[in-house]
Amino acid sequence: MKIELRKTFQFEAAHLLPLLPETHKCRRLHGHSFQAEIVVAGEVDPRLGWLVDYADISEAFRPLWEQLDHRYLNEVPGLTNPTSENVAVWIWERLKPRLPLLTEVAVAETCTARCVYRG
Repeated sequence: MKIELRKTFQFEAAHLLPLLPETHKCRRLHGHSFQAEIVVAGEVDPRLGWLVDYADISEAFRPLWEQLDHRYLNEVPGLTNPTSENVAVWIWERLKPRLPLLTEVAVAETCTARCVYRG
């Protein structure tokens, strides 16, 4: 049985987008209550009846969360231009080696704006 699991994490962070025109509102320092949704997919272990323990997803994501939560994203190595797109790729590149079943990373900076990256 092929299954997909989704686990959502929240982090608070500030950023600005330095490549935008000076008059753009996102060029100014501001913050978001970001959500990162981590998606894994694969075959369910027939003996255990699950794909992966949700706790394993949390453990894999924790070091990234610690680098993102209550931080100024522009100062995080690799995020000098911390758009939602770049944050999603940044998470993917660091999480995929620890979570081989990773199939998708979604980053939302508001309740109506979300970016999805599938590697």
